[in-house]
Amino acid sequence: MDDNAPCHRTVAAEQLLESEDIERMDCPSRSPDLNPIEHVWEFLGRRLAARTLPPVTIRELRLALQDEWAEMPQQLIDTLILSMGRRCETCLAVRGDHIPY
Repeated sequence: MDDNAPCHRTVAAEQLLESEDIERMDCPSRSPDLNPIEHVWEFLGRRLAARTLPPVTIRELRLALQDEWAEMPQQLIDTLILSMGRRCETCLAVRGDHIPY
């Protein structure tokens, strides 16, 4: 499943899915993104942006992300996991429309 983003629809992406015999799931264009990983990416992005010396090279970026990942509070992960029930209930209550948060 993907979010219909153009990067997921490239020839290379299509070829990879086909070569691995992966069937793409249909996803409505306005489907809600309930994936908690988006919050993890946001956390990491904010932490990288707050660094005194932001990473410049790919190697520095990799190391900085590994450092920030290791420092991520377990409570953040626990909260995201525990929020999934509420997220799904809200999504069902609004029949897949915009979730007000």
